[in-house]
Amino acid sequence: MKPVRTLADALGAGVLVLDGGLSNQLGAQGCDLTDALWSARLLADGPEQIEAAHAAYVRAGARVLITSSYQATFEGFARRGVDRAEAARFLARSVDLARAAAGRVREEVWVAASVGPYGAMLADGSEYRGRYGLSVRELEAFHRPRIEVLAAAEPDVLALETVPDVVEAEALLRAAEGCGVPLWLSYTVEGGRTRAGQDLEEAFAVAAGNDRVVAVGVNCCDPADAGPAVELVAAVTGKPAVVYPNSGERWDAGARGWRGAVAFDPARATDWAAAGARLVGGCCRVGPTTIAALADSLTPAGGT
Repeated sequence: MKPVRTLADALGAGVLVLDGGLSNQLGAQGCDLTDALWSARLLADGPEQIEAAHAAYVRAGARVLITSSYQATFEGFARRGVDRAEAARFLARSVDLARAAAGRVREEVWVAASVGPYGAMLADGSEYRGRYGLSVRELEAFHRPRIEVLAAAEPDVLALETVPDVVEAEALLRAAEGCGVPLWLSYTVEGGRTRAGQDLEEAFAVAAGNDRVVAVGVNCCDPADAGPAVELVAAVTGKPAVVYPNSGERWDAGARGWRGAVAFDPARATDWAAAGARLVGGCCRVGPTTIAALADSLTPAGGT
């Protein structure tokens, strides 16, 4: 069942808790995510695992679930021999699975359909560099078919997330024109700039006058970068901020493992909320236990 309120109305009432990293929860459930499709592979091979992962976050207090479509693209599925019709069914399934998990509680739970960047399809880490050498028009043509399918599945919002540069943000916003679903725009950042090195004020300004965008912010970043970004969102756009950083650990590609200490402190969420954050959660390596602590530190608009 869909929530009674729109997401925009809920954000006007208070803070909503997002879920955490889907991939780390799937890994905790014993799923193998070494495939280039990452968690999107399970849309075909293990949809029950995806629903179970979403449900774990609902139990933890998340009131917004982000779908497993981040790395689900027509091009990526085609490399696995999946035709466009079947790929479209998998994309729609990602919304259905999140909606099913949301229906396990009486509280309102919103579903955000994840639209990952072009670099996620390449599966080579280039979403953390951006500047693919493609024009806004070329990137718009890549993103539009997937956005149309996801929008038709009736999520509550499209999460244009982990965007590494302004060029791709512009392309995503154009691709989503006329889709009939509200959006949030979230950059991946480092040291106060986009991953492509652009000024965050410039990056956030892309969405400042866009009425379809209900929130702007950052994700898949160090927790230390979250607070300053939230403050800048409010100053530049006047919109609610969305913020869901990583645990603080860093991926060592050579060793195929995570390194460093966990730096995600749920107590920081109150400061982010005070600065204008209305969607608060976690990304990579942030699991249900941390989301539960985050929920305890906030008063979500949807209730817990």
